[in-house]
Amino acid sequence: MEKEQIEIRLVTSWPVDDIVHLYKEGGWWKDTYTSTGIPTLIKGSLAFVIAIDNTTKKTIGMGRAISDGVSDAYIQDLIVLPSYRGKGIGKQILQKLIKTCHSKGIHWIGLIAEPGSDPFYTTLGFTRMEHHIPMRYTKEE
Repeated sequence: MEKEQIEIRLVTSWPVDDIVHLYKEGGWWKDTYTSTGIPTLIKGSLAFVIAIDNTTKKTIGMGRAISDGVSDAYIQDLIVLPSYRGKGIGKQILQKLIKTCHSKGIHWIGLIAEPGSDPFYTTLGFTRMEHHIPMRYTKEE
């Protein structure tokens, strides 16, 4: 795959169906979700990056950074379609997100990695936060 074939782009909006498709491919979409919040999700992110196959004009990957814009940022929702993985696209998306954070003066960047994906992130400068435990609120109200 030629480098010119794949375009990595910082966006403030994108076709909702393309983003939903990526979330579904990543296993992160539930049937109960509604796509109406996708435009707000994109605009509310500090940075939202998509990858496009310029040959097929298909959206093949995405990632986003969320932040208060001042102190730190978190990488969320990094996904590349399975047939495009292993070609450096996820790395390019992540590098664009990091560069965007740095350009805004944000240098503390965290993420929660899927089990087994830590080698991908460590090669790009991330390290494990020993003695820290990621947590999520799950109590129903």
